[in-house]
Amino acid sequence: MRSTFAEEIVEGKRFEFGKNWALFLRNLNAERIEIARHSLQSMLGLDSLAGKVFIDVGCGSGLFSLAARQLGARVHTFDYDPQSVACARYLKEKFFPQDSQWAIGQGSVLDQAYLGTLGQNDVVYSWGVLHHTGAMWEALANVALLVKPGGQLFIAIYNDQGWISRYWKFMKSQYNQGALRKFLIIAVHIPYFMVLVPLVQLAKGKFRLKRGMSRWHDFLDWLGGLPFEVASPEAVGEFYGQRAFTLQKRKTCGRRHGCNEYLLQRNVIPR
Repeated sequence: MRSTFAEEIVEGKRFEFGKNWALFLRNLNAERIEIARHSLQSMLGLDSLAGKVFIDVGCGSGLFSLAARQLGARVHTFDYDPQSVACARYLKEKFFPQDSQWAIGQGSVLDQAYLGTLGQNDVVYSWGVLHHTGAMWEALANVALLVKPGGQLFIAIYNDQGWISRYWKFMKSQYNQGALRKFLIIAVHIPYFMVLVPLVQLAKGKFRLKRGMSRWHDFLDWLGGLPFEVASPEAVGEFYGQRAFTLQKRKTCGRRHGCNEYLLQRNVIPR
């Protein structure tokens, strides 16, 4: 797995998400952690996760595994990127050292043998991850298998913007082709993402941290994030409807770039 990951980085087929998340953790503070906890509570409709098993599929920085553990869940965290795994282990060592209720490992959501060791769980969480696997629909099907009947699946998937999404896929492919192209793409897009968008949000009274994230590191994640796939809300809803899931909640970003969020519940089939 490690050699494949390294090869994809060298070939410009994959963004170093874990490296970006490691830099993000340098600025992690109590406020960001509290915002992350609140975002889980708000979407799941739960004040506490005590007594629940929470699977973090593609943990990134590990922030939401930490938030789930602080809310009382038993947590299993994994990621394909070894640096993301290291980020989660750093947070566990800092906040929950020697804790038997938080397990961390390296694995792929496309590896069914690995997923088979995780059983079925109360809450399966994968925010902004499955569209970066290179096989998004397979990954969407695989995470469904991790949810027990009556359990919840909380995912976020890039919004399908048609030709605009194709533009971003091209930009991402160029970003990962060396330092010069990376610099040029960052320079071209900084005025929009780091100046214009914040000013518009400020004017609308919406200028705030989202999910405890960092505007700068989200910016780099967006520009570089390969692999890259997108889906419409309708396509995702139909996909999970065919797999005996009921949509409980959905937050869409309209016609803009970014992620649509979905909270789904696996139906309990009467015997």
